[in-house]
Amino acid sequence: MSYTCFDVDLSDQIAHIQFKRPEAFNSMVPEFWSELPEIVSAFEADGEARAIVISSTGKHFTAGMDLAVFGSGGPGEEAEAETGRKRAALRRRILELQESFSCLDRARLPVLAAVQGGCVGGGVDLISACDMRYCTQDAFFCIQEINIGMTADVGTFPRLPHILPQGLVRELAYTGRRLPAEEAREAGLVNRVYESHEALLAGVMEVAAEIAARSPLAVWGSKEMINYARDHSIADGLDYIATWQTGMFQPADMAEAFAAKKEKRAARYPDLLPERKKP
Repeated sequence: MSYTCFDVDLSDQIAHIQFKRPEAFNSMVPEFWSELPEIVSAFEADGEARAIVISSTGKHFTAGMDLAVFGSGGPGEEAEAETGRKRAALRRRILELQESFSCLDRARLPVLAAVQGGCVGGGVDLISACDMRYCTQDAFFCIQEINIGMTADVGTFPRLPHILPQGLVRELAYTGRRLPAEEAREAGLVNRVYESHEALLAGVMEVAAEIAARSPLAVWGSKEMINYARDHSIADGLDYIATWQTGMFQPADMAEAFAAKKEKRAARYPDLLPERKKP
């Protein structure tokens, strides 16, 4: 399938979603918000992919939300509607936009972000929903919304304080300054900084390949537990992992891991079962 904003590929059990509008700095036009969750949902439902890599093209990762999104509702009937109803419709629209990134956080396979150049506004919302982030030396991150007189609203603030120190998040949020690559690495926003875009993609694909070589059920369980622990107490997390293991832990993958090690070969794990399509 062809998309307005993305090139999509599946190779060696790694799904690659790549922004393809470098001439527009990969801004997030209206099509972006429906295409991304559609692509992620398809890979997740199929069961063949074991990791997702999100990368970009051109000078910048993304300039963030395109101004066309703010006016995508158009004039017409809504302009004449009662104020409460207009505000309720706007809230619903914001929730729809949030889902475009929440699908990454919720996906049963890990999502790796490879950032070059600027990652601005909505780009920070996006990478905050990914499992891991990597970038080039020239990369920078900016909570741009404060610079245009608004509050970031599609994922940065619920997630970023779980990744970065509170004081740093507040500084970035209140000032709108750029966070350069090396500072981002030192603060823990990115795992590694690469010299070039080519080295970045090669490095991130290598990490994704390591993930793809592991038991997909065990990887899914690990992501599920880490996300749950982020949002719940230690006691809740311990209780949930006990319940998860009771149902999900089966000896087959462990037996394969030991057999592969003994026979000095790569382990071979079954894919996750495809998800049933909604009627």
